[in-house]
Amino acid sequence: MTPGYSGQVTTVEQRHRTTPPAPRRRSRRDEILEIAVDLFASRGYHGVSMDDIGSAAGVTGPALYHHFAGKEAMLVAALIPVSEGLLEGGRERVARHPDDAEAALADLIDFHVDFALANPAVIALHLHELDRLPDEPRRQIRRLQRLYVEEWVAVLSRVRPELAAPEARVLAHAAFGLMNSTPFLGGEVERRRRADLLREATIHALAGH
Repeated sequence: MTPGYSGQVTTVEQRHRTTPPAPRRRSRRDEILEIAVDLFASRGYHGVSMDDIGSAAGVTGPALYHHFAGKEAMLVAALIPVSEGLLEGGRERVARHPDDAEAALADLIDFHVDFALANPAVIALHLHELDRLPDEPRRQIRRLQRLYVEEWVAVLSRVRPELAAPEARVLAHAAFGLMNSTPFLGGEVERRRRADLLREATIHALAGH
């Protein structure tokens, strides 16, 4: 898909290897999906046909349908692994700091900002095209999203114990609004500086200082 996202969910076994595994070679399916995601994000789901995707990918209709049954299948393949990866990554970062809620919150912010900056097209799909999915995958993604939000709520409630859970949830969603603004930021500000600004704005919004 977009640079920085492979569509793979890292397993526990992979994370604990002493020798990092060799990078997985991108398949033709990965390349087609990346092209489809970029087209969906720039033109809108209904503004892109399978022929458009095939033309951009340099493949014919039969070859395209060998990998995906249609646009809907591409959207599912793009969005479900992202939601799974965010939840797993968020849980991993919280687990690093069992006794330091502020460090856990900072790690969560770093994780999400890095993801959002690396994957603006995927963020745009989540924001604008999720309702295009069939009921079952849409429910699956919504459930994964709720679980991810609750990771933030739990940490934020430790950082700011004066907040009730619904209040912490409001702040978490507001933070996502900040961090998920990456599809609209443009390239006027250098990426590292954008990351710093997003982190700073998010920590101020959440921690209240």
